[in-house]
Amino acid sequence: MNEKNEQGHHSLPIGRVREGSLDDYILAHIDKESDYLHRLWRATQLHLLYGRMASGHLQGRLLKMLVGMIRPKLVLEIGTYSGYSGLCIAEGLPEDGHLHTVEINDEQEDFTLPWFQNSPWTDKITMHIGDALEVVPRLGLRFDMAFVDGDKRKYVEYYEMVMAHLNEGGYILADNTLWDGHVVEEQAHDAQTEGIRVFNDHVAADERVEKVILPLRDGLTIIRKVKN
Repeated sequence: MNEKNEQGHHSLPIGRVREGSLDDYILAHIDKESDYLHRLWRATQLHLLYGRMASGHLQGRLLKMLVGMIRPKLVLEIGTYSGYSGLCIAEGLPEDGHLHTVEINDEQEDFTLPWFQNSPWTDKITMHIGDALEVVPRLGLRFDMAFVDGDKRKYVEYYEMVMAHLNEGGYILADNTLWDGHVVEEQAHDAQTEGIRVFNDHVAADERVEKVILPLRDGLTIIRKVKN
C-alpha cells in the first residue's frame, strides 16, 4: 500500500517507480533520435512482426555513443532485423569505419535494405544474408567490435565464432541477456531462455574477457576481449 508523505500526498514506496513515467523521463533527457530513425521505428512497428525486437531510441543512442567511445574500424552485427541498430552503429563510426551486418532471414532484405541505402550512412554498411556462423568466416576479416542480437539458442556458438575473429582489446555487445527476467525464473525452460542462461554462464567463466551486464531494456552484456 502507498504511504502518505508529510504533506498528505500519496507516494510510491522507495524503489518503486512507474515504469512508463521513468522511461518517458529518460527519453526526454537524452539525445533525440533523428527523424529518419524515428520513421524507421514507426515503419518497423507497423509492418513487421515482433517490432519490439528493434533496439529503439534509448539503446540506439547508447550504441552510437559506445561506437564513438571505442572508435572501431570494423564492426560486425549478427541479427540485422529492421536495421535500426545497424544505422545507430553506422552513425557513430569514424570516417573510415565500416559495419558488416548479417541477417539470416532472407525475407527481411526487402524491408531493411532500402532503409540502409537511403540513409546518410549507406557507404558504411554492407548487409549479408545468411547464417552468420557461415558468412563471417568467409569474410576473412578481423573486427574491433560486434553486436550480437541473433538466435538466442546459438549465442554460445556466435560468441566463440566472434571471439575467433575479434581483435584483442575488441568488444562484444550481446543483447537480450536478461530475457525479460526469464533467466531467473525456475519454471522457464524454453530453448531461448536456456540458450541465454548457458551463454551467460559461459561468458562469466571465460577468463579471456572482462564482462558486465547492464539492465537496459532486455539486458545488454558488454564484453571486452583482453587475451586470445
